[in-house]
Amino acid sequence: MSEQEKWATRVGLVLAMAGNAVGLGNFLRFPVQAAQNGGGAFMIPYFISFLLLGIPLMWMEWAIGRYGGGYGHHSSPGMFERLWDSPMAKYIGALGLFMPLTVMVYYTYVESWSLGYSLFTATGRYWGNAELDSTKDFLTGYQGLATNEYFSGIAWAYVFFIITMVLNVYVLSRGVSGGIELVARYALPALFLFAVILVVRVLLLGTPDPAQPEFSVSEGLGFIWNPDFRQISDSATWLAAAGQIFFTLSLGMGTIQCYSSYLSENDDIALTGLATASTNEFAEVVLGGTLAIPAAVVFFGVERTKELAANSFDLAFAVMPVLFQQLPAGQLFGTLWFGLLFIAGITSSLAMGQPLMAFLQDELKMSRQKAAITLGVTVFLLVQPVIFIMPHFMNEFDFWAGTFGLVILATIEIVLFTWVFGIHRAWDEINKAADIKVPIFFKYVLQFIAPAMLFVILGDYFYNTLPDVILLRGDSKPSSPEAGQMIQLARLMLVGMLVGLCALVGLAWKKQSGSDHGGTLNEMRREPSTLPEETD
Repeated sequence: MSEQEKWATRVGLVLAMAGNAVGLGNFLRFPVQAAQNGGGAFMIPYFISFLLLGIPLMWMEWAIGRYGGGYGHHSSPGMFERLWDSPMAKYIGALGLFMPLTVMVYYTYVESWSLGYSLFTATGRYWGNAELDSTKDFLTGYQGLATNEYFSGIAWAYVFFIITMVLNVYVLSRGVSGGIELVARYALPALFLFAVILVVRVLLLGTPDPAQPEFSVSEGLGFIWNPDFRQISDSATWLAAAGQIFFTLSLGMGTIQCYSSYLSENDDIALTGLATASTNEFAEVVLGGTLAIPAAVVFFGVERTKELAANSFDLAFAVMPVLFQQLPAGQLFGTLWFGLLFIAGITSSLAMGQPLMAFLQDELKMSRQKAAITLGVTVFLLVQPVIFIMPHFMNEFDFWAGTFGLVILATIEIVLFTWVFGIHRAWDEINKAADIKVPIFFKYVLQFIAPAMLFVILGDYFYNTLPDVILLRGDSKPSSPEAGQMIQLARLMLVGMLVGLCALVGLAWKKQSGSDHGGTLNEMRREPSTLPEETD
């Protein structure tokens, strides 16, 4: 059972947690967000959000996970009930199952594109078509959105999705240390090696055509990092920065709590958590900010790159293939690029699958293998509309679970942790067995500043944007009546998923305790132990 599982070493834990955070968004979403929101000026609210939201919320989720795991709960429903002794707590905690499951549904599909493109690049399947229109046609054909000279249907995309899903299920079935940690110990070093090689290659591009000095790496880096201070007063820039911090650190997802629940109360979370967050920031700011956008500027210039950066999928799967075909040993660098994206994707999707796995093991007493198969079948069934009605379903899943939902769950967590559980107990939990002394400043950030920032973000969004999103008007107006129907269908599916998970939570508590209140479940806290730094 999952309560008997634990991380084998601290190094493995750090790599697994970093793998959870370092995902496709580091290399695709971050540079686009920076470029579209003031370049260097975006980094000011970005780092403020990292300091006042990212770090304290990260410590909070590590603490919630370790605390709940001590009572045998490795998913949010049980953890929330430990924080708040109320029949409602476990149902609110169902959000911590809904978010990662929903994101995993579409994320695993996109992840599979990277696997497919790794093979296509290595074999040169699209080689010789170095025009952007051709690589876009190749992408839409692969996605099944069009029939063209490259693909006659969606079969290839489906095959690579099946392979990706089987890999995820197999690793999860091997457990925390024997599966997730083992993969992370090899995958994360490979990811950083690939990224460093690609960064060096991009920086060596220089200015290929001296007659066009604006088509250069320095212009590309300047496009991202030179500040446009006019945008720093725009609330949208601050919202985008805060949203990127949530997305990149996997806050409000339910995954950090799940991973940290496999620690004991004598394991440090302060330094270990900070190490994983810092690793993620290095991957995002230093590596992610130096790859796709600067490379695109070298070949397309700043103005054209601005247009291309509006769609991160096109940037990764259509623009980059054009660039690789212009380079010596382009197939090698292209394979490294898509291999990097696949590694970033699978280490994150494993983290998304583990909360539901843990819930099935802890609360429904499934075996690890049965839980993994149940997860795989569930994701396979739910992904079908994403694959076949891709734009509408993927966008809705991404918004409600992968963007808006993250802030909602994090806000609920911080209220429960600092105000219901109590700030003094919360602070003691963060500092328990800590290898560093967490500055007292963060205690007040957790209790007052971070909640205030979250309520301001949500208040602004509820007042200015959410009504249009819900009612499909203004900028959210569908392009056609048929598109509107697909959006509503996707939303009904999301509601059904959430209701179904709440029902599953209620069933689990009734099954274990014979009532609707699970406060007596797993009352005994496990015996403390400490993670070894490393094993032979």
